[in-house]
Amino acid sequence: MQTDNLSFDLLHKEPLIIVISGTSGIGKDAVLKGLRSRNLPLHFVITATSRDPRPDEKNGVDYFFYSPVEFERMIANNEFIEHALVYEQYKGIPRSQVDEALKSGKDVILRLDVQGAATIRKLYPQAVLIFLVPNSVKEWYDRLCSRKTETEETLKVRVETAIKETSQIDIFDYIVLNAQNRLENAVDDIIEIINVEHMKVHHRKMN
Repeated sequence: MQTDNLSFDLLHKEPLIIVISGTSGIGKDAVLKGLRSRNLPLHFVITATSRDPRPDEKNGVDYFFYSPVEFERMIANNEFIEHALVYEQYKGIPRSQVDEALKSGKDVILRLDVQGAATIRKLYPQAVLIFLVPNSVKEWYDRLCSRKTETEETLKVRVETAIKETSQIDIFDYIVLNAQNRLENAVDDIIEIINVEHMKVHHRKMN
């Protein structure tokens, strides 16, 4: 029996770009922390922002924190692969972060708002885009209020923005439920999506 040309080394080892997105207050940061806690071979790209850090956030771990002036200088120097002004605050993905991530050989995780996810879809059409949703609108609104960082006016803006963002659901590949007190289930679902993508015969090509 001729077996010289037979190989079962068919699983794809090429890295994926995976975007975790959703409306403000959906728990994107919590999902990322949950993924980090699993100690998987993932490369987490750190987003830059011009807002002040919250009490539990660390520079270079949760975000890169820059002043608006510093951020605008970096924009002028073309240091971001994408950036946007969201709720009067800048957010962006440093170009050096993405370059480093793609060279790592690991799956690349980006945490982005819907506007940023749409930009990545254009730059990397084969990226895996995941949209987080709450168990209910009330649950989502209660999460926003519980942060105690919003005024009545900013809450109104976030609700209006969320309506616009959910209308763009068609750019995403998967929806993951991130229900209250069910964070580990959301993390499990994302890991399962990554595993399924690697088992596809026709693998996504990032370059």
